[in-house]
Amino acid sequence: MTIGVLALQGDFDAHRRRLEELGADVRLVKKPAQLDEIDGLVIPGGESGTFLKLLGEEGFEKLKQFVRLKPTFGTCAGAILLATEVENPKQAGLGAIDIRIRRNAYGRQLDSSIREGKLGNSPLEMVFIRGPIIESIGEGVEVLAEYAGKPALVRKGQILAATFHPELTEDTTIHELFVKMAAKQSKEVLTKV
Repeated sequence: MTIGVLALQGDFDAHRRRLEELGADVRLVKKPAQLDEIDGLVIPGGESGTFLKLLGEEGFEKLKQFVRLKPTFGTCAGAILLATEVENPKQAGLGAIDIRIRRNAYGRQLDSSIREGKLGNSPLEMVFIRGPIIESIGEGVEVLAEYAGKPALVRKGQILAATFHPELTEDTTIHELFVKMAAKQSKEVLTKV
């Protein structure tokens, strides 16, 4: 099983290191054709509008196809890209998970901070860097973690979206969850062959 990390901008290397620590075979994805070579994808933080520009129309369409078929984990800007509806300002999303998300909701870069959220009933360190807020979720979207009464980590099927940066903490729980999601999907595909 190979997990890709979209390596166009943002701290993609922190995700790569974390996934490798967990034993995953990791590929940095810089071109749309590389999506054919992986079983799951992490879309890191960065600036979502810049991602759209760097992906271009062909890359955006290829990514849209990928997220419909394979496990994908988006953090911060990655979560924004996965959303069905984006505000502040409105922009295109991949429509992979039925959430309405507001960009830069925790303030400017200077307002970035480490906060304590909840993963179920357990405390979870969350790093917010100009993080978005999930304003609403659609049917079937599961809230896994919250901060200040708002969803901070959500899942539906093979899509996982976090408004914070789990790759910047010592806690591996969120990445472990994604690796398990990708491994499960990979095994299901193998049994159908």
